[in-house]
Amino acid sequence: MASPAGTAPMSSDRRTAFLGGVLYLVTFAASIPAAFYFLDPVLSDPTYVLGSGADTRVLTGGLLDVVNAFACIGTAVVLFRVLKRQNETLAIGFITSRVLEAAIISVGIVSLFAVVALRQDPAGVDDDSLTAVGTALVAVRDFTFHLGPGVMAGVNALLLGTLMYRSGLVPRVIPLMGLIGAPLLIAAKVATILGVNDDTTAWSLVALAPIFLWELSLGVYLTVKGFKPSPITDTPAPVELEGAVR
Repeated sequence: MASPAGTAPMSSDRRTAFLGGVLYLVTFAASIPAAFYFLDPVLSDPTYVLGSGADTRVLTGGLLDVVNAFACIGTAVVLFRVLKRQNETLAIGFITSRVLEAAIISVGIVSLFAVVALRQDPAGVDDDSLTAVGTALVAVRDFTFHLGPGVMAGVNALLLGTLMYRSGLVPRVIPLMGLIGAPLLIAAKVATILGVNDDTTAWSLVALAPIFLWELSLGVYLTVKGFKPSPITDTPAPVELEGAVR
């Protein structure tokens, strides 16, 4: 990344922090409008598959979730080169959990795209069958929402929060929010999947708040400030040349 004229070049670790922070902010910019505006017609109307539809709006929401899924993976891949200096196993685990989260999100996206396809071309299927299939596909998306941005977000917070807390790369209050919120969110989402909780209860809202603040504050801090001085940033990364590590 080029630096403005008259400023010092951005270090490799600073570029890593900046890009990781921006990608975290992209997940917010893509997922929030998708969930709360663009996808609302298909999520809130059980007869969407029979109606006139708001297909462009729904498809736009799905594409925003695709951006969210790629940004999820990007946060882990970008930060890996620094995080592995703290604990390579946890860093690899973080990449794996982010990839799994993105895969689960993608299943939900495809299910909603299928609802739109059925509405546009019902192929002679009767209305009752269309409604049943459409409802089932929306239910698939609902469960992917509980598992992906729900359970897996808690797992991500445990892994990345541990790495950030131990390394001191950011103020420890930031990962502490994630470490506190993670078990609460996982428990709330598992309870929702089992049918003994829902997203409107105080339990769900209390569990979501620290995770929301953890990811948002992490994205803002890395983008604006970069990594704090830490023993692992004082350790030079291996130099890579023509695909070989020297």
